[in-house]
Amino acid sequence: MKSWLEISEERLAANFRALGRVAGDGIAVLAVVKADAYGHGATVCAPALVRAGAEWLGVTDAAEGAVIRAALDGAAGQVTIPKILVMSGMLEEDAATIVRHRLTPIVWTRQEAEWLAVEVRRQGAAPLDVHLEIDTGMARQGVVPGDELRSLLEWLAAQRELRLDGVMTHFASAEVADSPLTLRQRERFEQALGEVADAGLRTAWVHAGNSSTIDNSSACGGDCGSLAWLREVASRSGARAMVRAGLALYGYCLPVEGAKALAEPDLRPVMTWKARVIGVREVAAGDTVGYNAIFTATHPMRLALLPVGYADGLRRELSGSDAASGGWAMIGGRRAMIVGRVSMNLTIVDVTEISGVAVGDEAVLLGDGVTAADHARLAHTIAYEIVCGMRAEPRLVAAGVGSR
Repeated sequence: MKSWLEISEERLAANFRALGRVAGDGIAVLAVVKADAYGHGATVCAPALVRAGAEWLGVTDAAEGAVIRAALDGAAGQVTIPKILVMSGMLEEDAATIVRHRLTPIVWTRQEAEWLAVEVRRQGAAPLDVHLEIDTGMARQGVVPGDELRSLLEWLAAQRELRLDGVMTHFASAEVADSPLTLRQRERFEQALGEVADAGLRTAWVHAGNSSTIDNSSACGGDCGSLAWLREVASRSGARAMVRAGLALYGYCLPVEGAKALAEPDLRPVMTWKARVIGVREVAAGDTVGYNAIFTATHPMRLALLPVGYADGLRRELSGSDAASGGWAMIGGRRAMIVGRVSMNLTIVDVTEISGVAVGDEAVLLGDGVTAADHARLAHTIAYEIVCGMRAEPRLVAAGVGSR
């Protein structure tokens, strides 16, 4: 195996509990495991999160939900059977999978709801819980408050096959403290909840927000901002409040503009990406390294070859050149700078000052000493894109991660 991911169950559980503490009493934390748990391995992370106490898991689509349900059904030592929220839109052919695997879909059109109702009748299944998404300002998913919402609610109220279990929305600027857009979205969501009540429908759950919503309220322990508001509007609806945590579970958050964010050690990266050295060589001063000879040795150097590249998720922007240093790996607890171009499946690092490096030694590409935030800064992107781009086999480990 040329590279692999070590996923710390200890850190994953600690992150989930830290987010729960910030959310505070009265707000459940839905653990998002979509996109293969943000590159961390959903079938590895989902059972670990359930063991940590997650009541809800979030997936992208019906296919992901079916995979997670199977992983949970086969997991040893599981103490609860979580609900799985399908967070993205569906097609007609998804309805059978959703009903068969006891998934909870988000809906916002009558067509989606009709597909599900037909499938419930076809399978002779119990009424299916659905969550209604309200478009409060993203123009992405969701029904618009007003006539469009009232028409859908009237139809839902007449159904026996579907049961309204939750009402939710998504914030466009959760990482901005006191964002005027978020304030407007809250107002529209409250309008929608009023229309739900006017239709004679009750919901068990009211949820909004993501990792940044939690992070944005961390300075006040969840007693301010969108979390305090969420707790209040859910209470007025006679429902439980829930917030959806994604990237923060895995140890990262976007910077919050204008507010103190969660700090170490509250959240710690749970992924370590490792590879083994497959070659070591000496080069002389003046020798060039890699494609296009963008790096030239200015002195005798010792170089190590790693069997990973941009096809595996190591971004090409981490290349090291004569003009600028790039990224690095950790070998023996020390930085080994990338020299030359990161190529498709191979990368060269400088181990001149790291004694004793040999074929078979472990190199840490992501972990303690080199984080997804480091990669994102060099690649001019966000940590989400870095971790979601990893292509390596995940392994759950009990303790912490890193280059120790």
